Amino acid sequence: MSLPSAVRLAASCSLRTVSCSSLQLLSQTQRSFTPNDILQSFKTSHIRFYASRSKAKSTADLIPGSKQALISEAARLEYGKSEAKMSAAVEWYRKEVAGLETRASGRVTPALLSPVRIELPGKGKDLVKLEEVSTIGVRDGSTLIITVFEEHTLKAVEQALYTAKLPNIVPQRQDSRTIKIPIPRPTVEARNTLTATAQRMAEDTRVQLRKIQQASVKKGDYKKHSVELEEFQKLADRNTAEVDKILAHMKKSTGAR
Repeated sequence: MSLPSAVRLAASCSLRTVSCSSLQLLSQTQRSFTPNDILQSFKTSHIRFYASRSKAKSTADLIPGSKQALISEAARLEYGKSEAKMSAAVEWYRKEVAGLETRASGRVTPALLSPVRIELPGKGKDLVKLEEVSTIGVRDGSTLIITVFEEHTLKAVEQALYTAKLPNIVPQRQDSRTIKIPIPRPTVEARNTLTATAQRMAEDTRVQLRKIQQASVKKGDYKKHSVELEEFQKLADRNTAEVDKILAHMKKSTGAR
């Protein structure tokens, strides 16, 4: 038996080690060996043979697409812009619903007049908030009292209250500096109307969120099933869920369906 054949035979045996001296002896003597000779050399072995490792690549260090971060700097910048725009849209809706919820609940607070903007004489087209030219108080829990700082602004304030077209807001002039606004308790129909308004605004906000997402995706021209597409979709879904949450809270607090 030749040396290569002997080594192949050794590799096929159940014993896992072979002696260095035995192998040297085999190479020097240049004679044939029997299987018993090979097995005898294994008994004094000091070298261990190990099974070769698989060449298959481990997946332990691979990151799922859903957990990968945006790699492109341009994608990260666009993501930040979209996130800011979507957050602004959601916060606008949250503020508007808070006002609708206040009116639907029957609570009388100065916040009912927060949408009012006033065009003062001599100020051009620059509009100011009601609280900048007057104080707003609550009397008997059902009446708003507006007291202007200067008498000449009373007419502009009264006109702004009508222009705002707020539900159940009918100003009544008391004197040269004071306006009274009685707030009636909302009926079931009035609460349902306010809730319907919140629902329409929710849909408008959802549409706005989709437009922001689509504009960002179109600008980036990302590949199908890419990480970027998935991240922008998740961003839109998260903000849409927040809009739904705000609307659901209003419905629950007002008892509307």
